[in-house]
Amino acid sequence: MKVLITGASGFIGGFLVEEALRRGYETWAGIRASSNRKRLQDSRIRFIDLRYDDPAKLTEQLTEHVRLYGAWDYIIHNAGLIKTLKKENFYKVNAEQTRIFLQSLQASGCSPKKFILMSSLSSFGPGDEKTFTPIKQTDPQRPNTVYGKSKMLAEKYVREQTGFPYVILYPTGVYGPGERDYFMEIQSIQSGIDMAAGFTPQRITFIYVKDLARVAFLAIENEKAVNKAYFVADGDVHTDESFARMIQDILGKKWVLRGRLPLGVVKIACWCSEMIGKIIGKEMTLNTDKYIILKQRNWICDITPLQDDLNFKASYPLRKGLEESIDWYRKEGWLKH
Repeated sequence: MKVLITGASGFIGGFLVEEALRRGYETWAGIRASSNRKRLQDSRIRFIDLRYDDPAKLTEQLTEHVRLYGAWDYIIHNAGLIKTLKKENFYKVNAEQTRIFLQSLQASGCSPKKFILMSSLSSFGPGDEKTFTPIKQTDPQRPNTVYGKSKMLAEKYVREQTGFPYVILYPTGVYGPGERDYFMEIQSIQSGIDMAAGFTPQRITFIYVKDLARVAFLAIENEKAVNKAYFVADGDVHTDESFARMIQDILGKKWVLRGRLPLGVVKIACWCSEMIGKIIGKEMTLNTDKYIILKQRNWICDITPLQDDLNFKASYPLRKGLEESIDWYRKEGWLKH
């Protein structure tokens, strides 16, 4: 069985490739020619640089691929932007390039048996912040970030095509070895400081990246998972404070200065960070889209369909995943011992 994983050089993509190889798939990694291949060293990996920016060339490229190798049995479309200097790039990469890819797959005779779209819980927007009821798939999608809106549009394109079955995955906060946003909080706590956003604690949910990779292949291999969508989380709910204290305990830090910043201050900080990024030409972790994510208090989602259809149970509850991640950060020199 042949699988194509797009965005294979990224954080999640690398673990998807590892899971594919572990399961014995003929594994193709969709990456740009300029992408870092540090985590893609296995000699079994085959590479392809897909021309999403040119529909005609992409169709020609896929047609030639089918002639030489045959169509992929499965595709995990993981490629996308999570941060950018120009917000219109979210639509260009996350949505429009998905549309072009879907059309080229059909036009070239490269339709897979199943297409997995890696979306995001952000495409649903804020949950109920009074009762903290879990977000359900029957809830209306009301994304309030440009990133979330671009992901929702990509989902629309996937649902509208009729050439092949699909599954859409909505992971919540994805963490693990090599992830950089949560690492910033780990690094801050290591230095003895923990500042949370807002005075009402966030209810947050997580999925360890290895569990997410496993879910993608459960969706591929399970016959029930056809033209469906699933929230992906480990099933537990935490607060931003309990998350920080767990990190502190794993790090072995006795004393950490804690505080909660008003959301107005966080908003200004995110805006300033974004402006600095534009001036120096660097994508910043803190930006105006990120502020909306930090502002959201309810990140709880209902994973009952995931558990029922795919019989999913997380192998990595949060503490186990954090321990493995922190150990990796230390070994790689990202954190001091």
